[in-house]
Amino acid sequence: MTALDESRTSAGTEEFVAALRAHAQRYHHQHPFHVRMNEGRLSREQIRGWVANRYYYQECIPIKDAAILSNCPDPAVRRRWIRRILDHDGTADEPGGIEAWLRLAEAVGLSREEVRDERHVVPGVRFAVDAYVTFARTRPWTEAVASSLTELFAPDLMSRRLAAFEQHYTWVDRKGLAYFRNRLEQAPRDSEHGLQVTTERCRSAAEQERALAALSFKCDVLWSMLDAIDQAHPG
Repeated sequence: MTALDESRTSAGTEEFVAALRAHAQRYHHQHPFHVRMNEGRLSREQIRGWVANRYYYQECIPIKDAAILSNCPDPAVRRRWIRRILDHDGTADEPGGIEAWLRLAEAVGLSREEVRDERHVVPGVRFAVDAYVTFARTRPWTEAVASSLTELFAPDLMSRRLAAFEQHYTWVDRKGLAYFRNRLEQAPRDSEHGLQVTTERCRSAAEQERALAALSFKCDVLWSMLDAIDQAHPG
């Protein structure tokens, strides 16, 4: 590859990354439900409804990641990607994100039983999350990786959410907020790897368009979940 070719490739990668990051404008931090949450305008019932429904997403994340692993032929990618499953499922010595979310549920006044049996999960949330898992199972693994890049925008959301809970929802036991604190470290690490894989594997215009479409789909999944929660738990 000549220096000119390398320059063109670099410029193309920069444009691709910029297009991926532009999806921040479609991220669910701008959803009215999240806006009200960060402003402290949600009731206890609304917070509990959000936590109970979001649990369905949390418990499906490692299933989604296992689907990506099952389709990925690259051992190096698999070795790093498997950490995401451990982050959520935990290990014998270290509880994971699912356990942390159950502790959040208890902190807002829900029982583990009622959250784990999914009695509060509304159809729209279930449909959106199941669609995401199906996407990871059936689409090329590089597209599934690209869909995970909403994590590029997660740290800012987590920081705001943590501050909102500490300021506005003082009735929530602070011990239950560990999930948000953990994601402040995990999300940047995961998004860095996901972005690296996406830019290395999606080089042609067609591949990049499919990657952008995958990220758009994930944004729609997250937004649709909040639409369903908002409708089920109006202010």
